[in-house]
Amino acid sequence: MARRRRPEEHVNHEAWAIPYGDLLTLLLAFFVVMYAMSSVNEGKYRILSDSLVAAFRGSPRTLQPVQVGEKQVGSGADINMTIVQQAMLEGQPRSMLEPAPIQVSDIVRQNFLNAPDAPHEAEALQRQRAILQLESVATEVERAMADLIEKQLILVRRHGVWLEVEIRTDILFPSGVATLSESAVRVLQALAHTLKPFPNPIRVEGHTDDRPIATRAFPSNWELSSARAASVVHLFTREGVDPARLAVIGLGEHRPAASNDTAEGRNANRRVLLVILSGDGMPEGVWASERGEQEPAAQPEPSAAVS
Repeated sequence: MARRRRPEEHVNHEAWAIPYGDLLTLLLAFFVVMYAMSSVNEGKYRILSDSLVAAFRGSPRTLQPVQVGEKQVGSGADINMTIVQQAMLEGQPRSMLEPAPIQVSDIVRQNFLNAPDAPHEAEALQRQRAILQLESVATEVERAMADLIEKQLILVRRHGVWLEVEIRTDILFPSGVATLSESAVRVLQALAHTLKPFPNPIRVEGHTDDRPIATRAFPSNWELSSARAASVVHLFTREGVDPARLAVIGLGEHRPAASNDTAEGRNANRRVLLVILSGDGMPEGVWASERGEQEPAAQPEPSAAVS
C-alpha cells in the first residue's frame, strides 16, 4: 500500500509584520508616557542656557535675555526678575553673570560732591578743605609775626579745626587799662592785614590775672578783659576785617594759662587770644548760624571807644 504524502508547507513572508507592529505599539506607548511625565519650565531653561553660555563663551552682554514666546505659569516661569537676580537667589556666583561696574569720571564725581544735597562724603571733603585753608592761615600768620614769635610774645598753636594766636599783654596794654599801646597798634595792623583775605571766623578772647580791680571804668576783671578784646576787634574792623567774622569774649581770670602765684604766671595769664575757626561760618557757632538764617540779629549801636 502506498505511503500517504504530507502536504508541502509554504513559507509565510509576511510574518515579520506582527513583531514590527508590536514594536511600534510599545514605542508609541513609551513616548506617550515620557511626554506625559515631562513638563518644560522655560524660566529654568533660560537660566541653564545662559549659565552654559557664560561658562563656555563668556559673560552675557545683556541682563535681559531675548524672550521667545510667552512665559508659562509655573514655578520660576512667572517670576519677573532678571537672570542676575535669579542666579543670586540660587547661590550662583555674581561675577559670572553681573556686568562690570560703570566707571564715573572724576569731573562728574566732583560735581556730585559739590551739589547742595550731597551725601556725607561731600561734608568730609568740605571739612578737609577747611582744615587745609586753616593751615594756610597759620602759615601766613607765622610768616608775618616771625620776629615776635621768636621772642615768645606771640604764640601760634594748631588744634586741627581751629587755630590759636596768643598775644601777651606786654606788647598790647599797660597795666589796668584797655587802651592799645603804640607798639601794639603796629603789630595788630600787620596781623589784621594777614587775616583780612581769609573768610575764617575769629573769636577774640580777653584774659587777665587774678588780681582784683575795682575802678570806675572796670568794676572787675570781666569788664577789663572784655574791653581789651573789644579794643582789638575795633582795630581789626578799622583795618578792613569783616565785622561779621569777629566776636568779643571776656573771660577775666577764670581761664588761667599758668599759676597766679608767681609774677611769671600772672604775666602769662594777662593775654589776648585769637581763636581762628575753620570754614566761613559765624564765630558764635552752629546756633548763631541757624539764628542768622532765620532772624537777622539787630545791629548794635556804636559805642564810644574805651579810654
